[in-house]
Amino acid sequence: MAGFLSKEHIIAAPDYNRWRVPLASIAIHLCIGSVYAWSIYNPSLTRVYGVVASSGDDWSLSEVVWVFTVAIVFLGLAAAFAGKWLESVGPRKVGVVAACCWGGGYLVGGVGIMTHQLWLLYLGYGVIGGCGLGLGYVSPVSTLIRWFPDRRGMAAGMAIMGFGGGAMIGTPLKEFFIRLFYRAPEYLGTVDQVSLVTEAGRRFVEISGALQEVVIIGAAEVRNLTMPGAEGVYLVNTGAAGVAETFLILGVIYLIVMLFAAFSYRIPAENWKPQGWVEPSDEKRGALVSAKNVDIDQALKTPQFYQLWIVLCLNVTAGIGVLGVARTMITEIFGSSLPQIVDTSFAATYVVMISAFNMVGRFIWASASDYVGRRNTYWIFFVLGIVLYLSIPFAAAQVSVNPSVVWLVYFYAATMIIFTMYGGGFATIPAYLADIFGAKYVGGIHGRLLTAWSTAGVLGPLAITSLRESSVNSAINDLVSIIDPVAFQTQFGAGVDQLELLVAQNSVTLSRLMEIAPAGTTDPTSSIYNSTMILMAMLLGIALLANALMRPVDPKHHLPD
Repeated sequence: MAGFLSKEHIIAAPDYNRWRVPLASIAIHLCIGSVYAWSIYNPSLTRVYGVVASSGDDWSLSEVVWVFTVAIVFLGLAAAFAGKWLESVGPRKVGVVAACCWGGGYLVGGVGIMTHQLWLLYLGYGVIGGCGLGLGYVSPVSTLIRWFPDRRGMAAGMAIMGFGGGAMIGTPLKEFFIRLFYRAPEYLGTVDQVSLVTEAGRRFVEISGALQEVVIIGAAEVRNLTMPGAEGVYLVNTGAAGVAETFLILGVIYLIVMLFAAFSYRIPAENWKPQGWVEPSDEKRGALVSAKNVDIDQALKTPQFYQLWIVLCLNVTAGIGVLGVARTMITEIFGSSLPQIVDTSFAATYVVMISAFNMVGRFIWASASDYVGRRNTYWIFFVLGIVLYLSIPFAAAQVSVNPSVVWLVYFYAATMIIFTMYGGGFATIPAYLADIFGAKYVGGIHGRLLTAWSTAGVLGPLAITSLRESSVNSAINDLVSIIDPVAFQTQFGAGVDQLELLVAQNSVTLSRLMEIAPAGTTDPTSSIYNSTMILMAMLLGIALLANALMRPVDPKHHLPD
């Protein structure tokens, strides 16, 4: 088996058709790219016990979003290790290990959900699955760049295109399985029909002489249900969210597909070149395209490596935080203003479209960089990205005052363009590295550079969840200050003095406060991401500067011919 997985065993014959190679890489990346559809899991993971709404013992959004963060962190760490390992053992062995980690991580995570052990979800999906992400991500990149030296950008785009499209296939799969295994909790009736008790911030009903926890959903929450249901009171821990079973089934599917793809890998023979292709002379190369190679370890001693690290890190930070909460974000910004349009199906479709534009952007932008240059491509990313990020708070403010579908269309278009550039940044960076450091060790250097993705995986979700939480708390306090204390007492069964506890136990939410707010009160939900968007624009400004200062590598770092 060790010989069958070895690098020597997969060297292609001289007449091998190089266009067969991208199929295996795209298949693996479609599987691991489903990580971009993580936000589909968020509603179910935060309602494992309550099912229709979060109960006191359910995980919070910030807790489950961090699972996604851990996976991205270990993606970068594994890629940093695997890059050099890949050069010695070849892509097949790396791909097989990736399949076992990604599929196995899903299985461990599923057990964690079934037992409600958050640490198992972190270990399985986050740590083990994250290692599978990193190994699977780097396995085809350097291979395809060697197969397509005449089109480095296009090759990197093909290698990484599937990762952007993974959510496009993963989203409907996840939605289907979650709905398949979903079971609604026991319905007790409307709020008027049930005698409620509030203790320690939680809501209870008395059944057979014992208090049992319940969750309450109003008209605003009904549209966010996984399956159609009535507003009113539901008994906690009597239904099933369907997410644990989804993890187990997808783990098996991903394992099988990735193993099949890994065994399909082939690499070109030493010094192989496409028929009829001649390497361009120094005069025909761009200023930032080098004919020389730089060793993996030596690349870390150049300022160019760290400039590209900053470029990738900040470009990813600006997009990855939004990716982790995409479904939740569009529902919160537009759900209350345009409830007849933005429902659960619309939000799920939004995640699919993000994946589609992410995937298309990877191929188009990377291919375009072969003609306009890598640095010019990133100029476009950052200048246009800054403008679009700064425009989103304006659109959110307008929709809260004037609930017009025009603002939804603008938001949709702006974010789709942003995600083409987000994906394009990933796909263009390997070719940028090959231009700067040569193609010989680009796989290992690319792996080291992906630690920037790990850092962004922490910074992005941290920024968006902390800023969102701060905005939500501020909005709740502002609403409570104008709400009649008697109405508050009637709605929640406790006084305003217990607000902090009620918020912590998910009893008080913005949507439930808006039900008792004075007539004419503007719903603040659409503005809770404004500060995040402004921060993302600032980060892109720093990345723009790092890209503008890019220069060729000093010849002292080059390997001898």
